[in-house]
Amino acid sequence: MSSDAIRLSSMAHGGGCGCKLSPAILSALLSNMREAQSFSQLLVGTETGDDAAVWQIDERTCLISTIDFFTPMVDDPRDFGRIAAANAISDVYAMGGRPIFALAVLGMPLGKIAPERVREILEGGREVCRTAGIPVAGGHSIDTPEPIYGLAVSGVCAPAELRRNCDARDGDLMILTKPVGVGIYSAAFKKEALPPADYADMVATMTTLNRIGADLAKDSDVHAMTDVTGFGVLGHGLGMARGSGLRFMLRGDSVPLLPRAVALAQQGFVTGASGRNWDSYGTAIAFPDDAQLGLRQILTDPQTSGGLLIACAPGSAEAILHRVRDAGYRSASIIGEMRRGAPGVEVC
Repeated sequence: MSSDAIRLSSMAHGGGCGCKLSPAILSALLSNMREAQSFSQLLVGTETGDDAAVWQIDERTCLISTIDFFTPMVDDPRDFGRIAAANAISDVYAMGGRPIFALAVLGMPLGKIAPERVREILEGGREVCRTAGIPVAGGHSIDTPEPIYGLAVSGVCAPAELRRNCDARDGDLMILTKPVGVGIYSAAFKKEALPPADYADMVATMTTLNRIGADLAKDSDVHAMTDVTGFGVLGHGLGMARGSGLRFMLRGDSVPLLPRAVALAQQGFVTGASGRNWDSYGTAIAFPDDAQLGLRQILTDPQTSGGLLIACAPGSAEAILHRVRDAGYRSASIIGEMRRGAPGVEVC
């Protein structure tokens, strides 16, 4: 079989953000790194598992720095590049920042992928960066057993516009900007069971930039943000709840979904990462006794380039939701609220 005919997704043991280390393993690896940092300018480090590191340069400017890369969950090289780039840039938007440039991270199995296909991956990434208004200013490449692509992205924000994942307040309503189900769709795609129209929906949501985050950060009623990626709605919601010392009351029936997410999950198209996610944090989640397994699989579904999870003042939530929808995120929904109580997530 020629290198042009080999499916990119078949070269990877996992794909997209579904190939992240599980939350439990990651927590163990970082357990001795979460103590208070000795650098006063480091406003965000590893303490709360936030989306990016933030360094305050002066009284007007913070530098935001992140890196994100993964193996392919699709076969079209241009789509792979676009998805990976949008996913990496999202970390800057989730912190309330504006990206300024990116560096490419590339690992390719030499002799197994034609150079022309690799160039398409890189062009897909550059295309999304152009949409974000930033250059790919350089990068690094190595020979790897599996295809890997992503970006290291730098951004800036004013100190007052920095939004962390740990600053939600009691009573805040929670908005999710994109539909859930990307991991389920990708599991169906890998088994060649995803129709072309559903594939188009999957790619469209993953390549939509979360640039609304930079605009919302200028609103003082937006208190905290994070993006929902490999740990699913429950995992990233739990991180926000624990960091803020609050209980996230999550309305499972309000979570926006890709059109066929439920049906595909019921047919067994669920990623291994969904189960690993639940094994890592399930003891901190309160589920109703009559909850269906499918709901748990959807809420633990790993999202690649997922939406922003936004904590905002209850009196402004509807207006903020309309702003988000008017900006093009038509699936955005209020999915719950933060309350005083034992830190964790309660699905209701």
